[in-house]
Amino acid sequence: MKKLLALVLVALLLVGCGTSDGNNGGNGSGNDDKVKVALLISNLGDLSFNDSANEGVLRAKAEIEGADVTVIEYGEDPTKYEPALIEAAEAGYDMILGSSTLQEVFENNAAEYPDTVFVLFDSEVDYSTGLYDNIYSIVYKANEGSYLGGYLMASRSETGVIGFLGGMDQPIISDFLLGFIQGAKEANPNIKVTFAYVGAWNDSAKGKELSLGMFNQKASSIFQVAGGSGMGAIEAGVERGLEVLGVDSDQALAFEADGNTDFANIIVTSVLKNVGDSLYRAIDLMVKGELKVGETEQLGLAENGVGLAINKFYEEKVDEALRAELKDIEEKIVAGEITVDTAYGKTTAEIDQIRDAVRP
Repeated sequence: MKKLLALVLVALLLVGCGTSDGNNGGNGSGNDDKVKVALLISNLGDLSFNDSANEGVLRAKAEIEGADVTVIEYGEDPTKYEPALIEAAEAGYDMILGSSTLQEVFENNAAEYPDTVFVLFDSEVDYSTGLYDNIYSIVYKANEGSYLGGYLMASRSETGVIGFLGGMDQPIISDFLLGFIQGAKEANPNIKVTFAYVGAWNDSAKGKELSLGMFNQKASSIFQVAGGSGMGAIEAGVERGLEVLGVDSDQALAFEADGNTDFANIIVTSVLKNVGDSLYRAIDLMVKGELKVGETEQLGLAENGVGLAINKFYEEKVDEALRAELKDIEEKIVAGEITVDTAYGKTTAEIDQIRDAVRP
């Protein structure tokens, strides 16, 4: 049992923390024969990373007989991160899933609940410390999917300039960026890439302002890796009649399904981070007793952890010859014939040097 202050915070959180699937208020109750799973997520409705996670666990609930799944939204307030985690652990969930936003909370609390398996996705803990035996980490090789996206957008650029909008300037986003630059340079050694960072994940107005600025710098398209802020890039693309490369989920199909055909029509494809598939896989392995708890698994093109969205928009906009090139490149990456650069292990100065080399 955590300290009194933590319990008070948990009690307060009960007022402000929502659950999405009606599973007895998200209290971990249900079929005692099943593995009780809780996905902790900030907010749904981004048509990107969070919604992909939600789709994966709800599919697991529907298809995996031994899983009893609840989705809990804890909001954007950092003071609610730890109370949300404690509430779920105290409620008796066997498995708690959380993104990199909750990494520090996982690290600080996992040892208090040794019978609970914590799944950290989109980041990893430092297992060399000898701690975290009940944390399983998932890392996506975003650089591999972005390599394909960079090759695609540079091949289609008539201006010789493409853009990149990041939510925050941090290693996860830099990993997207370095793969994007490498793939773009493979398609066109003289390509230029203009960059902007919103500094937030939910500021679409600033995302639009920065994207319009990049279009003014002759960017023919923008790759947005900015969460909810990336909506601004899409709005800017619609306004200028220019293309956007989506991220994490198949954003063109998501917008079309939501009735927003204007947004769907300017998204040539999306660099997928198959978060939902990876969480479905983790739950399935947990139910089978095969999850590699206490380790990190890296999921790339070979493991279907990342890739490009192949849909009608992609097939209509990208000619058959370029689609064949991209398929060949994907196979070479999987076979190890192409090594994609990564931000992990690089210093800030090294990443800056790569960025500066391709600025317009």
